[in-house]
Amino acid sequence: MRRWAGIRRFLPVVAFFAGVVGDALTLGVRVRSLDFWRLGALLALAAFLIVLLARREHRGALPPPEGAGWRERLPRLAWDAPYLGLQFCVGGLYSALFILYSKSSGHFAAWLVTGLLAFLLVANEFWGRAYGGRFTLIWGLFAFCAMLLMNFALPFAAGSLDPRWFYLSTALGLALAHGLRLASPGRPGRILPAWVAAGALILAWSLGMIAPVPLVKRHVIVGQDFERRGGEYVLRVEPAPGWQFWRDWASVVNVPEQGRLYGVSAVFAPRGVSAALEHRWERRDQTGHWRPAGAARFEVTGGREQGFRAYSYVVAPQAGEWRLIVATQDGRTISTTELQVNRGVPEGTEVRRL
Repeated sequence: MRRWAGIRRFLPVVAFFAGVVGDALTLGVRVRSLDFWRLGALLALAAFLIVLLARREHRGALPPPEGAGWRERLPRLAWDAPYLGLQFCVGGLYSALFILYSKSSGHFAAWLVTGLLAFLLVANEFWGRAYGGRFTLIWGLFAFCAMLLMNFALPFAAGSLDPRWFYLSTALGLALAHGLRLASPGRPGRILPAWVAAGALILAWSLGMIAPVPLVKRHVIVGQDFERRGGEYVLRVEPAPGWQFWRDWASVVNVPEQGRLYGVSAVFAPRGVSAALEHRWERRDQTGHWRPAGAARFEVTGGREQGFRAYSYVVAPQAGEWRLIVATQDGRTISTTELQVNRGVPEGTEVRRL
């Protein structure tokens, strides 16, 4: 019994990391329709458990006393099961949402929302006991989770990134939480946090903080001497210093007089999803502001595992700070890549193939 008690203390931690790693190995590789059916089942189970807890709260039921032996402990385990089940469902949903949105977050603002998901994922491990009596917390968490899931699933199912899908999916997630509270006996707690979550999501959308799901950045590379060889995109880049092990190419690029600086991107979209994207080249001026220096537009067709490839270039870029933004044509940023351009001949270049 003592050994089992010691092992049981570590089970939540093991389950937590196993769930996150499992989602990273599945959702982190590709997004499939089956994944949304699985997450929808978790959301439905969470809704059922919330109504069950609300009914228990409405009846004023009290937990059975703790027993000494296994048989005496079974009633208490049955009492705790809905709390643990709801904690499992919420944790599973936020774990999957964190993986999904982190794949699509390519700039700082979008990572703030992804960081919030990471916080809620960890906080869920400590809030589990509060789910039985703090229904205001439940409505806020459930609504936020439902809205983010709908924000991802509806564009995926429709095969379109039309902004109207965002507003429709947000309204659908909010209506789901609101309807669930109306269906709960006694209507415990307050629904206000769900409305606050919806307002915060709409504000974050207008500020460009919501990742352009379900698009995912695969690669963004900047270099010179671009060629198309059959089905390959070939680019010559300057390698990053050895200590910058996380970079595929150097952040400082040497461009000769009248040379061309190319940017090549690969953006993944699920099969059946199409989107209008663009490359935007910008240069920082003497006042510190970013100024447009070129743009190229193209259409993404989903289905290629390595991502839909596109390229653009600027001729004879001035020395200074530059950045290449990969974004949807309605302004949502997928990736921002900053670099320093110097005048000169590149040395020690390497070939990259996409």
